[in-house]
Amino acid sequence: MAIPSVTLNNGLQIPQIGLGTWPLKDDDALMVVETAIRAGYRHIDTAFRYGNQRGVGNGVRQSGIARDALFITTKLDGEFQGANRAIAGIDECLRQLQMDYVDLLLIHWPLPQRNEYVSTWKTFETIVASGKVRSIGVSNFTPAHLDHLQAETSIRPATNQIQLSPRITRPDQVAYGKKHNIVTVSWSPLGQGNDLLSDATLGVIAQKYGKTPAQIVLRWNIELGLVPIPKSANPTRLVQNFEIFDFGLTLAEIAAISALDTGVEPRVDSDVEGH
Repeated sequence: MAIPSVTLNNGLQIPQIGLGTWPLKDDDALMVVETAIRAGYRHIDTAFRYGNQRGVGNGVRQSGIARDALFITTKLDGEFQGANRAIAGIDECLRQLQMDYVDLLLIHWPLPQRNEYVSTWKTFETIVASGKVRSIGVSNFTPAHLDHLQAETSIRPATNQIQLSPRITRPDQVAYGKKHNIVTVSWSPLGQGNDLLSDATLGVIAQKYGKTPAQIVLRWNIELGLVPIPKSANPTRLVQNFEIFDFGLTLAEIAAISALDTGVEPRVDSDVEGH
């Protein structure tokens, strides 16, 4: 089954579902990435901080799928923030991945207390010109961070990857992304732990469509124009997570799922990095 794509603000296409690889280690990442690509995934998400880029790269090569048929995202954390530091970071990422380029490079966390994400972004802009990355974006940024970034730099972020699920819907940030043509990518889209997927509302909707609660949540992401990147090391669930493009939710169902929001805002702008 072909995966729909979303057009980024630079004209490139990002597959609308991806494979998250945190917190897989190299050996597991190799196996999961290879399995996922053979199942039909074309979008793989990793990061320097995850410590699994070697495994991700090996999984890509063992899948037998051509590199240019895939969309690879990686991220640079606080170690590489500041003017020009990201150059060494992307070179190390490419060395670990054994690739000539990545499709999307993200600032992993804004770390606003350090006030270096603007200078880091300006370095990202030079990296785009070098051909080592095709697109640049951010992760865990708030609208205030994005306003500051856009006021001081030339290239608008292509994506903002944030923690987002029916428990943490963050409608203001989603609306900001749509207004500014910044695609929102959902990390931990299935929630953390099993609480979300055992919710009765999801169970009823899942039964109606003959799907799993996880598939309903991922389809909810698709209906909202988001790009979810679920992680699973289970081959059956990998395939199930991918099989969400043969049905659609009603507006009432989308609203009911959105109403599962707990109102708890996750940490997004601390000086301490997380996922």
